Amino acid sequence: MTPIKAAVSHAHNTPLSVETVHIRPPGPGEVEVTLKACAICHSDIHYAEGAWGGTLPAIYGHEAAGQITAVGDGVRGLTLGDSVVVTLIRACGFCATCGSGMPVLCGTPPAYQTPLTTLDGAPIVQAMNAGAFAERVVVDPSQVVRISPDIDPVAASLLACGVITGVGAVVNAANLRAGQDVVVIGAGGVGLNAIQGARIAGARRIVAVDMTPEKLAVAKEFGATDGVLATDEKPWRAAKKAMGKGADAVIITVGAIPAFDTAAQYLGMGGKVIMVGMPHSGATSTYEPVMFAATGQGMIGSKMGDVVIARDIPWMVDLYEQGRLKLDELVSQTWPLDQINAAIADTKTGSAKRNVIVFD
Repeated sequence: MTPIKAAVSHAHNTPLSVETVHIRPPGPGEVEVTLKACAICHSDIHYAEGAWGGTLPAIYGHEAAGQITAVGDGVRGLTLGDSVVVTLIRACGFCATCGSGMPVLCGTPPAYQTPLTTLDGAPIVQAMNAGAFAERVVVDPSQVVRISPDIDPVAASLLACGVITGVGAVVNAANLRAGQDVVVIGAGGVGLNAIQGARIAGARRIVAVDMTPEKLAVAKEFGATDGVLATDEKPWRAAKKAMGKGADAVIITVGAIPAFDTAAQYLGMGGKVIMVGMPHSGATSTYEPVMFAATGQGMIGSKMGDVVIARDIPWMVDLYEQGRLKLDELVSQTWPLDQINAAIADTKTGSAKRNVIVFD
């Protein structure tokens, strides 16, 4: 067992405790990654607040990058010293959903025992398959993608969740074609990536909808052609005016129920609502099914951008190296692990695109 520093949740909706815990070496079919950066995702915050339940104590964090420092027996394609992105997507590779190209929905993820314990030997949950608010992680190789060591790990960490979720929602879930029109509700971390995903896919009009003019201004830096304040009366009217018609795809990147209730108002005939944001458990929304049937519209859930990380992360890295995908511009501030609670508080204000924890 190796002592490491980590931010532990002992009770929901209370500050994380930065303390020393133990992590075991990787077993057969596992790798150890010493982390260099881990971004803070709103999903980590929701879990820590108890919005989706979960067993405690736990270590959250799932948007990370680092270097492989140990490899278990039977691991192929990954070696000591590799620079990697670490995701929460753990997949067996053999079930029906994996075989159909949907590893994010794997029905039989590899069995494992948490590699984390307190100094007294009590288990700590490796939340979201990663537990990356820690100096090291032990994970399944299916969660890891090798990248160039020349890429800044702060930028690379964003590829583990926020970027693949936003870009993937457009190119994979919405299957957007060049020349189509998109509305993105929410111009936060995931929303900005949906916007630049729409730009990369060749959208004609990209309308950002958010609560503040400041966020709409940032959205235009990432590729939005138009911005609409969600606080306006019937904002879908302004969005449709900008597009000249209804949208082919509406990407909901926030977990606010009013966004789900009104998303279909932005659609054109045959358009699709892509549901990316995750409200609290038990929250519900209401629709008129007859309208979807009469207009040929649809609603699609998108988990982690429906990505295949071995395919999509190298593609996005290449776009980043060409200057076509913005990563550095997504980073609002970097923080040491000791200041993670301040970083979380700053994230909750809604003003940050992405705050990133960096490790020594």
